Amino acid sequence: MTALLPTAQPGHAATADGEHARTVGCAETSLTLRARAVPGHPTVVRTSVTNRGARACVVDLVPTVTFGNLDGAALPVPAGGTGTYRLAAGRSAYADVRTIADPADRQARRTDDLTVAASAAQRGRAFTAGRLGTGRQVLVWEPVTTCWQPTAAAADRAIGLS
Repeated sequence: MTALLPTAQPGHAATADGEHARTVGCAETSLTLRARAVPGHPTVVRTSVTNRGARACVVDLVPTVTFGNLDGAALPVPAGGTGTYRLAAGRSAYADVRTIADPADRQARRTDDLTVAASAAQRGRAFTAGRLGTGRQVLVWEPVTTCWQPTAAAADRAIGLS
């Protein structure tokens, strides 16, 4: 498990050294969101957010991931992921989403897409199952997501892939 940045007060971003700096929320138009199934793990989707703006800004510590017309969002692992994540200009952060633990689970729900938002107040971006590389549909049951991480490898470790 990788160490996470400490949570921060709204409008203040936690920095690597634990200090808080006044940073504004990221405008949705300055962010690029991506999502793709992790090779060899079709039930895990790696998401990323890139700050294309000229200044650092903050997003929610945990991305908001919803699934088509299904109710609810992926829950953070570990639990209690609240606060903000500081995203430097030109930098990216990564989070892994496990959509279902066992693809053979009879309780699995199916949806055509999932939506990722860097902050709950934003609309986010929808990704079809085909674009994600999860097959014809996304299988969903008790989905979980990591907090934003500085590298894809850290996101993999946080969800237990390595």
